[in-house]
Amino acid sequence: MDLFSPVTLGDIELANRVVMAPLTRLRSGSAGVPGDLVVEHYRQRAGLGLIITEGTYPNAESRAYPGQPGIATDEQAAGWRRVADAVHAEGGRIVMQVMHGGRVSHPDITGTDRIVAPSAIAIQGEAHTATGKVPYPVPHALTTEEVRSTLADIVAASTRAVEAGLDGVEVHSANGYLLHEFLSPNTNQRTDEYGGTPENRARAVLEVVTAIAAEIGAGKVSIRISPMHHVQGMHEVDEADVRATYGHLLDALRPLGLAYASVLHSDPAGELVQELRRRFDGPWIANSGFGTVTTREEAVALIDAAHADAVAVGRPVIANPDLVERWAGQHPENEPDAATFYAAGAEGYTDYPVLAQS
Repeated sequence: MDLFSPVTLGDIELANRVVMAPLTRLRSGSAGVPGDLVVEHYRQRAGLGLIITEGTYPNAESRAYPGQPGIATDEQAAGWRRVADAVHAEGGRIVMQVMHGGRVSHPDITGTDRIVAPSAIAIQGEAHTATGKVPYPVPHALTTEEVRSTLADIVAASTRAVEAGLDGVEVHSANGYLLHEFLSPNTNQRTDEYGGTPENRARAVLEVVTAIAAEIGAGKVSIRISPMHHVQGMHEVDEADVRATYGHLLDALRPLGLAYASVLHSDPAGELVQELRRRFDGPWIANSGFGTVTTREEAVALIDAAHADAVAVGRPVIANPDLVERWAGQHPENEPDAATFYAAGAEGYTDYPVLAQS
């Protein structure tokens, strides 16, 4: 096998092992409905083995950013159907990353009277709202019943995504958002069945993934985790606790037969990540590129050394819609324009040239 060979992840057949990482781009307006621009952006990138969409919110209070798309309403689902149809017409595959923002938000973004988290602990720092920066508020600590209701919203949104024509869903349990907040002891100080021990902190993630798999089939369901990734106030510093928490989670997910696990970690070939991979014993996507850009050489090496079944790539995919063609032929790459990552409009979104144009 090599980076450019086919691979099957659960029910999803990929033409190659280069995967578009989920990339927040904020082009879906105040209503969170993907429009023509978003359709074209994803269509252009259908040559990737798999597209993982930007994090998409399952209910109103889970929206983390202005301009972020949702999958909470029929209108949003109809927008995503257009995206899926466009990608499929080009022969591509696309799954939706379903993302509850948890405490990484503000009522000015959600339009609700609260933001929610496992515990009432605010992030240090400021939220970017449509009208400027404001301090993150102290979140409402979900009651046990509210946890179950919130998980049910994530299940319903995941079902809606597949009904809209996407090939599956990736359950976002990483990067400091709600499900990651349950996993980490510094953001989960609960005393009910969803807090305390590593097994209890993993419970919400395990329950929601299991419920989604029961609804849409495990071969269409995947999970993203980022153990010891200290962003957005996360603080997982006790490696024994990390191994216990994530090890239990992956041990429990293993029998389901999920499509894949995607792991964001700076050392994807290292001992921690590879131990978790053995415990999951299913298709594995490596993503090292949060702090540094993933290069062709790194991606090739990860597959050649059998450290992963596919590699998630971010910034190079932003700037090179035809990245697989460029990497396969070892052609030069466009440079991404970071100033347009979170802007509005087509610039830096749908206007990067393909090889034939350059």
